Amino acid sequence: MMNRRELLKAGVTAVPLLARAPGFAAEPQQVPPAPGAAPAESLPWQRRLGRIGQLNMTEHDPVTLNIEEWADYWAGLKVGATFISVTGILAYYQTKVPFHRKGKYLGSRDFFGECNQAARKRGLRTVARMSPDLNWGDAAQAHPEWFERDEAGALIPDKDEPRLFRTCMFSHYMTDYVPAIMREINSLYEVDAFYTNGWPPIGSLPVCHCAICKNLPPSSTPAYWDKFNDRFEYLWKLYDSIAKEKGADKIFFANSGGGVRGSANLARLGTFCEWFQGDNQGRGGEDAPVWLVTLQGRVCQSVLEGKMAANITGAWSTGPIRWRNAAKSAAEATMWFSETTAAGMVPYYHIVGAEKGMGEDRRELSPPRAFFAWTAQNEAHLRNRRTLATLGVVMGQRTQLFYKTRPNAATQQFVHGLYTALLEGRFFWDYVHEDRMDSGSLSKYSALILPNVALLSDAQCEQLRAFARRGGSLLATFETSLYDEYNQPRANFGLADVLGIAKAGDVAGNTGNAYYARIERPHEILSGFTNTGWLPGSDWYVPLAPVENPVLTVVPGFVAYPPELAYPPTPQTSMPAVVLREQGARRTAYIAGDIERTLWLSGDVDLSRLLQNTIRWIARGEQPVTVRGSGLIECFAYETGPGFALHVLNYTNPNTHRGLIREFYPIGAQEVSFAIPAQRTVTRVQLLKSGRDVPFHRADGRIEFTIPAVTEYEVAALYA
Repeated sequence: MMNRRELLKAGVTAVPLLARAPGFAAEPQQVPPAPGAAPAESLPWQRRLGRIGQLNMTEHDPVTLNIEEWADYWAGLKVGATFISVTGILAYYQTKVPFHRKGKYLGSRDFFGECNQAARKRGLRTVARMSPDLNWGDAAQAHPEWFERDEAGALIPDKDEPRLFRTCMFSHYMTDYVPAIMREINSLYEVDAFYTNGWPPIGSLPVCHCAICKNLPPSSTPAYWDKFNDRFEYLWKLYDSIAKEKGADKIFFANSGGGVRGSANLARLGTFCEWFQGDNQGRGGEDAPVWLVTLQGRVCQSVLEGKMAANITGAWSTGPIRWRNAAKSAAEATMWFSETTAAGMVPYYHIVGAEKGMGEDRRELSPPRAFFAWTAQNEAHLRNRRTLATLGVVMGQRTQLFYKTRPNAATQQFVHGLYTALLEGRFFWDYVHEDRMDSGSLSKYSALILPNVALLSDAQCEQLRAFARRGGSLLATFETSLYDEYNQPRANFGLADVLGIAKAGDVAGNTGNAYYARIERPHEILSGFTNTGWLPGSDWYVPLAPVENPVLTVVPGFVAYPPELAYPPTPQTSMPAVVLREQGARRTAYIAGDIERTLWLSGDVDLSRLLQNTIRWIARGEQPVTVRGSGLIECFAYETGPGFALHVLNYTNPNTHRGLIREFYPIGAQEVSFAIPAQRTVTRVQLLKSGRDVPFHRADGRIEFTIPAVTEYEVAALYA
């Protein structure tokens, strides 16, 4: 067995290895800018990218890939960068780092070097792709301390390949072995960036009981998350400093997807991340909606402040049943590209394996051709300076990771339920990270939505309280603020004083029927509801103390079967289902039920209408842009270099919520009213996908025009 000292000694002859890392909270030394580096006022190279491509290489590719064809394909798509595999579980070059296993088809070739040279010859930036999450049994025998352990102390094999074992991010594997490979690549090749796939984990936190991790808090706790984030930031900055040993413009970045459920603290990540890699390659679950990409883009906008964000579209058949080397439908891939661009990210195409030269299923090569050419022609309008939304949705990342839901519930259901109502209401909105709620960050918003943001610290509650004091409006639901940031329950809501509510009991739930909300008096939030005395409630609700003059009250749930007993034993109560307050410019609304989750599971139209009406009420019906017409759409509005841009995505499709899109169903005319600052003059409105101009006129400080039709995606560019 080779010990750590011997590994270090062995690596020195090939490439300098990292000396023993200091404590987890320490930071690596930053390399000063290299002579001749680009001036600070120019955009870094990664922010100038408009398209990205990757062939994710397999062990067999050194004998099947036609490198010239591979490089020509990406150059023909006008990508600015391509990812080339340094290592996943295998080396693609003649490495001298111990335990960096070479593939059985590599032979004496420098496959990485040949690909890197071919790409750079065509003017492409190159990113060295690594996967530090797994290694082989011989490494585990020599360095058992590198690997994750289960509660019994056994190694944890990969779920798909039991010959591979999961490495521990708190071990010296990450501070010795990974830097050794990076420095070896730096010594042999010219690359622009290093990237790690597989680390950090996406959407969940590691569960490890090795000698280091057993002394950390349990992985399901916010206390562990603090340690995780310290280690994550330390490693990221360490790897970035190693990249910069070759030049000040070199960077490191990691796989950072997961939407609102990212494993790392996204607000913290946004302070040092120069490239956010969204790994939303396609739909994974049985009921995954089509808007997973735009959700990720909204997350990126909330934390990155204009820095580079890309999202991967997988060429392969994603879903609950996978075919990694067969093409997904071209329409689904096209919608993924469209969503990526509409949400302000850079489109990125990803193919696995190169059988028969560039893949056995060569249908994979076609989807990006037309779309990438279109983005290349319209880059000026696709580079966004800021969103125009004045409505914010608070993104409770701690709630997503640590909140204990009711049985058979999931935190993501709250996300998708609210997303459904926001789409159906055609709202323009941004995510606001819970750790970015200072007065400056909230200054652009007139109203905030807190969709069951259960975990909020006292300081965050005070930030929301201050927002309300400044005249900002709030909508909160269910258990929002009933727990502190460490998931400890409060006796009453942390925002009780702002919302005018008091908890009167533990969460109550479904007894066959969910509860009903009895209409007690007319109100704007009941617009469109006629000929009924009650509305559907939610699956679960928080009992509240009575309030004066309620609009809706709770009728507790009752049995659904047998039908003879399906009537309310208590047909009316004084318990409010909704609490509304209006004080000057400020409006607050609290909905006692888990309305978003219930909407997502049921698809109930009344719940969606009630949410939409309540959002319009707190926002006083004000939006910077309105789009009226038929169909289910998602919209984004931005300020751009040439002026402004409106992006319209058409989700009117039987496969919006399940499966893969087969074809597109065009929708008809969309009437647009776009608020324009008084000092700006619009000279032209151009539809970029249709390739045509449309007439417009100015009325009351707004530009009005009509988009005649939308197939899957349209962008209206306003020159101003």
